[in-house]
Amino acid sequence: MTIKKTLLVWFTFALVCVNPVLANEGTIAFIGGTIIDGTDAEPLPDSVLVVTDGRVRSVGPRAAVSIPEGAEVIDVSGKYLMPGMINAHGHVGATVGLDANGEYSTENLMRQLGLYARYGITTVNSLGGDEAAGFALRNEQYRSSLQRARLFVAGSVIAGADEQVIRDQVNRNADMGANFIKTRIDDNLGATQKMSRPLFDALVEQAHMRRLPVAVHLFYLDDAKYMLEVGADLIAHSIRDLPVDREFIAAVAEQGVCYIPTLTREVSTFVYEDVPEFFSDPYFLKEADPQVMAQLQTPERMSRMANSRAAQAYKGGLEVALANVGALHAAQIPIAMGTDTGPPARFQGYFEHMELQLMADAGMSPLDVIRSATGVAADCIGMSDIGTLEPGRWADFSILTANPAVDIANTKTIETVYIAGNRVPQP
Repeated sequence: MTIKKTLLVWFTFALVCVNPVLANEGTIAFIGGTIIDGTDAEPLPDSVLVVTDGRVRSVGPRAAVSIPEGAEVIDVSGKYLMPGMINAHGHVGATVGLDANGEYSTENLMRQLGLYARYGITTVNSLGGDEAAGFALRNEQYRSSLQRARLFVAGSVIAGADEQVIRDQVNRNADMGANFIKTRIDDNLGATQKMSRPLFDALVEQAHMRRLPVAVHLFYLDDAKYMLEVGADLIAHSIRDLPVDREFIAAVAEQGVCYIPTLTREVSTFVYEDVPEFFSDPYFLKEADPQVMAQLQTPERMSRMANSRAAQAYKGGLEVALANVGALHAAQIPIAMGTDTGPPARFQGYFEHMELQLMADAGMSPLDVIRSATGVAADCIGMSDIGTLEPGRWADFSILTANPAVDIANTKTIETVYIAGNRVPQP
């Protein structure tokens, strides 16, 4: 080592020793709050969360956590900290207003990911309709300066009537770097033709050859049993035709497959037959587009929905779905919060909070609902560096003014959201 380099090393070391602020630059300590960490642990009062360079450095009781000298200290006494929520089944980038094919662009993606983030949804697993701009945003999110929701992508939804076409589509998505392969085995209440089982078999085989999990849009119990038989990996919607039975519960438990209820998807199919109650909720109105609200309240549109056979069928499907969530939760099947938001009139951010309430209505405790939207959801989408407030994970979390572990409706009391330790900006 040259004399010049030796002097530089010693000067840097001395500077850090003399000025410990520089040694802990980018470190923030949140002190005094109650932490709900997204694991099986109970809420921890009077705690400390230390964040350095966008990740959790340490977390625990005040008496057990040392605050690094020079760290910025934020007093959150009397408040509650929980991990940023994960929507395990959403869609991002295409919708503008009520136009499902508005404009898939970086600008639209950023707008929607910012909206999710302001509602405390810090990660969205987009299951279909993803284009190059979405993949690019996914690729550049592993940084400590992030201020919008994280995004994972599946690419295009796989469909077709030819095996080679199916395999080629899987390969195209895999080559782009998809996190999941998404497909449908559903006939839209008899309105369309299902993918045949031999084609579905080929799809799952090809996806697994490319080492990618398969997420499945479905409706019927029989199809859910078949997807498990073939070895698909993620149930992306509720079973809505029949109560789940022992055979299904045993199969899903044995394979460790996660279940995403998307209960608000059903709500969106019929709720606009009248003026929804949530149209008067301030938590909805703070981000709502008055023009979209007006369009949803036209007499013609409401009458069309009230007289829609599909809408009324899905209304009945919601009751089946709620009962099935309760049964699967009682059987300790992993349930991940997901909403299928993104299409028109499925309001990103707000519907996730509605989903939490519906899961509680189905029989899940507030803490279990929180876990389903945080640690469990992270496990279900295969992401080990988000979802819980544990050392080494990204510091994605919300600060709330009321306790969501007592009443899940208190998730609506979010005061501040942090992603990678950065405060999410308000519009």
